[in-house]
Amino acid sequence: MKIGFDKNIYMERQKQHIEERIEQFDGKLYLEFGGKLFDDYHAARVLPGFDEGGKIQLLYEMRDKAEIIFCVSAKDIEKTKIRADLGISYDMDVLRLIDDITAMGISVNCVVITQYTGQRAADNFVSKLTNRGVKNYIHRPIAGYPSDIDYIVSDEGYGSNPYIETTKPLVVVTAPGPGSGKLATCLSQVYHEYKRGVRAGYAKFETFPIWNLPLKHPVNLAYEAATADLMDANMIDPFHLEAYGISTVNYNRDIEAFPIVRTILGRITGNENFYRSPTDMGVNMAGYAIIDDAVCQEASRQEIISRYFKGLCDQKQGKAGEELVSKLKLIMTQLNLTPEDRPCVLPAREKAAAKNAPAAAIQLEDGRIVTGRMTQLMSASASCVMNAIKAVAGLDDGLLLISDMALKPMLNLKIDILGSRSAVLKLDDVLFALAISASMNPVAALALEKLKELRGCEMHSTQMLHAGDQDTIRKLGMRLTCDPVFPGKDLFF
Repeated sequence: MKIGFDKNIYMERQKQHIEERIEQFDGKLYLEFGGKLFDDYHAARVLPGFDEGGKIQLLYEMRDKAEIIFCVSAKDIEKTKIRADLGISYDMDVLRLIDDITAMGISVNCVVITQYTGQRAADNFVSKLTNRGVKNYIHRPIAGYPSDIDYIVSDEGYGSNPYIETTKPLVVVTAPGPGSGKLATCLSQVYHEYKRGVRAGYAKFETFPIWNLPLKHPVNLAYEAATADLMDANMIDPFHLEAYGISTVNYNRDIEAFPIVRTILGRITGNENFYRSPTDMGVNMAGYAIIDDAVCQEASRQEIISRYFKGLCDQKQGKAGEELVSKLKLIMTQLNLTPEDRPCVLPAREKAAAKNAPAAAIQLEDGRIVTGRMTQLMSASASCVMNAIKAVAGLDDGLLLISDMALKPMLNLKIDILGSRSAVLKLDDVLFALAISASMNPVAALALEKLKELRGCEMHSTQMLHAGDQDTIRKLGMRLTCDPVFPGKDLFF
């Protein structure tokens, strides 16, 4: 794959910049950390070469100076808000993150339950944390927030929140998702630090939008597409332009919130020019690590098309409305993109038309397109993946890799024992059968090994896939899009 981003340059510059920001204050910086700590697949897709674990690697390299505070909203706990990419609730994701981070030797200070108003589910989570020895704190809503600055910046406002004892120069405040109270927690801590005579600082770390790329750069437009469900937009930072005469890009919500944040920080610190713009608050250095802009632009265009297909499928399933699709269409139009600009789309559709059956196509790393269709035995995605690994291994397309000894018991299990209405094997069924065959057939073993080389490949299906196939494709590391067509007449999908 072509590389457009240098992860080593990024790591070095990012670490250096955060250390410089710490030194601007009394050796104490509260850093609001947006996005995902682990598995930042969006960044890896639009910035080829970006390490999807780059953020946690950054904290690992700064572990002697850093500790982490997790925030999770009591409202999100109460309504069991789910992380769409993992399928787990926000509170469970906090526990998962604590386990993973602690195992790396990075210090986790505590969990803050924000917006607490007596939610029973939040109480249960607090008990779970306490029983497992995890420090936790409760933050309740502050009356008049965010407009009543006098009350907010007082002992009845931020002062009513418990002070969290920290020991490291860098305190990273993060959360499993947006709306978790990271900013309020940071500002509350800065208030308490100043009350104790510590001139602490606040900064924000968000990878996107990239402030020193043009507003309509495909990388920044890809971020708009990724957050289209929020109906937000990137904007030129008017505060930065007025203060310095330089155009930079920021997110509309951060720009809208900046006057309040600036006023609160000014009231806490006594310095009305603590920051002069939202861009000043940021510490992101990603733009300086782009080494091939053309590669990143093309990767971002493909990401936008993928988001468009997802929007169409969500609309088809009633998960999104016309407003979302219209916004994605607008972003596509700004870059003169069509769905067919995704190389694997037309071959999949042509295969489906030629065979009068659902089909799929995979674009291999070397640019070749491999297709597969649904048969009486296999789903289209299963056929396509099998054809792809044959192509990568240099095997004849007509070669049978799975033995009857593996297939017959699997079909018997699926139909006669588990009671499936369909004899068609899904992708995971076929891969398990291939794994069994590999123990007896060295050619099947070779093909099985080539599954690893599908990671990062693009795939398109002419119909929406069931969750099982989607999950298997995700685990293989392929990037899937689907036409907004239901796979059958069944209402349950």
